[in-house]
Amino acid sequence: MAVKAILDKEVIDLDMVAEDKESAIRYLSGLLYEAGYVADIEGFIKDVFIRESEGITGIGNHVAIPHGKSDYVKKVGIAIGKTKNMIAWESYDEQPVHYVFLFAVPSDNENAMVHLKLLSELAGKLGNEQTMEKLETCKNFSDLTDTFEG
Repeated sequence: MAVKAILDKEVIDLDMVAEDKESAIRYLSGLLYEAGYVADIEGFIKDVFIRESEGITGIGNHVAIPHGKSDYVKKVGIAIGKTKNMIAWESYDEQPVHYVFLFAVPSDNENAMVHLKLLSELAGKLGNEQTMEKLETCKNFSDLTDTFEG
């Protein structure tokens, strides 16, 4: 399963309004819930914050990739939000973020492997300077899917 294959317009907001990490995670979790990826929004959010307490999810270049590996996830998905203003987030480069890629993954072993593959692919793409340049200019869903082509 490739990142591009699971991008869903229903869970992407390139004009997300979030003041901080919590509001970003809550907002993106709400998109996942409304689109049918998550069965229990509060349970899912709790699981995301448990994972957040275990380590840094800001990977640098103003990007965070929090993960919600949870029994409350019905199907694998990635909610994506881009904020106009930077928000504080624990990050390896100690910089704030304005892109948040929230993974929603069921907790069973099969989906844990899917999660690791998607995470690895996404991290590789986001570590590429050309991908990051394209990402910065994304205005809509089509631009975003083009960014993750190939």
